[in-house]
Amino acid sequence: MIETTEFADTPTTTLADLLGRDQVMDIGVRPLWGPVPRVAGPAFTVRCPPGDNLMLHAAIYRAPAGSVIVVESGDLDYALAGGNVCAVAQRRGIAGFVLDGLIRDFAEVREARFPVFARGVIPIPGAKKAVTPLGEGVRCGGVRVEAGDVVVADEEGIVAVPAARRADILAAARAALAKEAAETLDDWEAAHRARVDEILAEGGFEE
Repeated sequence: MIETTEFADTPTTTLADLLGRDQVMDIGVRPLWGPVPRVAGPAFTVRCPPGDNLMLHAAIYRAPAGSVIVVESGDLDYALAGGNVCAVAQRRGIAGFVLDGLIRDFAEVREARFPVFARGVIPIPGAKKAVTPLGEGVRCGGVRVEAGDVVVADEEGIVAVPAARRADILAAARAALAKEAAETLDDWEAAHRARVDEILAEGGFEE
C-alpha cells in the first residue's frame, strides 16, 4: 500500500505534467502565507453551503491526523474558519486546509504556520446551521475531489491525485524526477532547442 505522505517529496509541477489540467485547481485557491511547506495527504471532504461553515468546524474533530481537509463552498462573503479552528486542526494533526472560500484571523494562522490554501481573507464569520454529509465527493477549485484522493499543495498550486491511480502516479513521478536529476542543463537545452526548432520547421517558420 502506498502511503500518501510519500507524495510530500513530489512537486505539484511533476504531478500536473502526469495528470493534466483537469486535476489541477484554479489559481484562485492559493497559499495564504509563505514560504508555505508542501502539504500532502488523503482528502477529507466537506461541503459548506454559502454563508455557513458548520461542517468544516465539525470536520476538524472527525478528520484523521494527516488528512487534508478539502472544502467545497465558493462563498466570497463569509469566512469558513478562523484562528481557533485552524489552531485546533493543527493540534489534532490535520495536514492543512484547501478551501474554496475564505478564512479570517489571518495573522494568527500565519503566525502558527498552519497551511491554508484558500481564496482569501474576510473578517465576517459564517453561520453554523447547515448539516451536510462528510466524506462525499466535492468540487474545489474546479476539480472533483473524492474522499481519500491524494491532495498535494505547494507554492506552485494544488493537485488532486485520484486514489485509484496513486500508486501508478507515484511511480511515474519518481521516474520523472530521477530522469530530471540525472539530466544536465546542457542536455536539457540541446533536447529543448531541437524540439523547438523541429516544431518551427513543421510550421513553416523561416529564420
